[in-house]
Amino acid sequence: MFSKLKQYKDLRDQAKTMQNALAEEIVHVDGAHGKIQMIIDGNQQLNGLEIADDLVQPGKKQELERALKDTFNSAIKKAQMAMAKKAKEMGHLNLPGLS
Repeated sequence: MFSKLKQYKDLRDQAKTMQNALAEEIVHVDGAHGKIQMIIDGNQQLNGLEIADDLVQPGKKQELERALKDTFNSAIKKAQMAMAKKAKEMGHLNLPGLS
């Protein structure tokens, strides 16, 4: 019974270590032809957002919303790739194609 508790604690410690390591992975993504920049970490938390002034003018709401969605989706994909690479480097994941 105690060995199961130790295994659980070890797994929890490994998960916490990995979460901390992923938080240090920072991804910068430029979108909308350089008019939006997002900064996201490996835990998929948005840490920064910059929007060019010309996107917030009256009549540009739909363009801004579309650009934000597209940029954020691109940032998430890039962060997921960074997470998978970091997990592989830490020996917790072995996915083909992540060399």
